[in-house]
Amino acid sequence: MKNLIITFCLACIICFCDTITAQESASVLEEKPENYKKRSPVYDYSEKELNNVDTIPDFASKKNKLKIVGTIYESDGVTPAKNVLLFIHQADENGNFELKRHNKKRYVRHRGWIRTDADGHYTFYTFVPGKYIYGNEFKQILPIVKEPGKPEYKIETYLFDDDPLFNNRRSKVKRTDVSDRILKLDKKEGLYIARRDIILGKEIDSYSK
Repeated sequence: MKNLIITFCLACIICFCDTITAQESASVLEEKPENYKKRSPVYDYSEKELNNVDTIPDFASKKNKLKIVGTIYESDGVTPAKNVLLFIHQADENGNFELKRHNKKRYVRHRGWIRTDADGHYTFYTFVPGKYIYGNEFKQILPIVKEPGKPEYKIETYLFDDDPLFNNRRSKVKRTDVSDRILKLDKKEGLYIARRDIILGKEIDSYSK
């Protein structure tokens, strides 16, 4: 009898956890705008369930492989933010944004999505992009954030500390921008590793908690 009660309790706990997970996933799906062509690419993921790790297309074949890790925090800068979507896209190693088309909508091929775990952690396996070929721009990775129950918004791009353009513009960038966006690359066993932590709303003047 005792074993039967324990089994019943365990079954109830599992069902409860599954229900909560389903509700969290459903709430994100319900927030997706219906207009596929005009909506932000942060909503265009194809996976049924995102996790906190993603790999950018062509990662395995790229020379300058890069692993970006970080933690996303609530606006207090202390509390880990869970179930936050982070979307990135970037140029290839030659600085070209390779465009593809799906359902008559164009998109950048080298892109990815994560959803933070309970600890706010995220990881992207990607590569160091080239400098944009049509302008005097930094090498950069472009991100968009989507918090549960709030509209998506862009945050400052990921920059690279070893970018030659910093020789003349480094001090200006560090004075005016969020310093965490500047990635310092540490190479280990053929893989560059960098970190960027993100505080929700830190870069948005009109942010509401």
